[in-house]
Amino acid sequence: MADLLGSILSSMEPPPGLDDREARRAREQSARLRTLQEQEKRQKAAFRKRMEREVSAFLQESAEPRRRFRPMSKIERSILHDVAEVAGLASFSFGDDEDSRYVMLFKKEFAPCDEELEAYRRGEDWDPRQAEERRRAKEAAARRAAEEALRGPAEVTPPSDYKDKYSHLIGRVAAKDAAQAMEANKAYGCVPVANKRDTRSIEEAMNEIRAKKRLRQSEEEAKSS
Repeated sequence: MADLLGSILSSMEPPPGLDDREARRAREQSARLRTLQEQEKRQKAAFRKRMEREVSAFLQESAEPRRRFRPMSKIERSILHDVAEVAGLASFSFGDDEDSRYVMLFKKEFAPCDEELEAYRRGEDWDPRQAEERRRAKEAAARRAAEEALRGPAEVTPPSDYKDKYSHLIGRVAAKDAAQAMEANKAYGCVPVANKRDTRSIEEAMNEIRAKKRLRQSEEEAKSS
């Protein structure tokens, strides 16, 4: 009778409380999380080993100066950058969005210049020959600019004779004739009116005229006598 009563009482015990169910659920979630973490850890280790093999082959066996890898996730790119740094290689990430970003490795003797990196950032291919032509053109332009700066501005010299002075107005042939005629006039005391400058006063001019008139009268009287 006592055993029967005990079995009845035990069958009437309430189910586990809410706290027990939450604790069990938390333990299950924690176990799943540990499983995922272990799985991710194994995947990262496997990816690192694969990248180490590829980087080693690129460094030792390949004649390529650079190598572009497929688009990767942020975690994978981080692992590849770390492997490249350990191997002594330069590594850069390119791409407009997270889904298209990729890693490119460069050997030390072929380290990229700024112009090459900018081309990759714009999504363009890099052509070393075209880059060399642009570099030479820039250097030539810089040399020309430096030479012009050393020479300074061009000096403007005034015309040395009448021919040069008037050549732009009447032509070199006419200027030559005009210059020759002017030189001849100067030799005989003929100076154009425009080149004369009378600084005498009116009274001085009248006195000079009267003196010349008296001189002519005296000469005429001497001839008639």
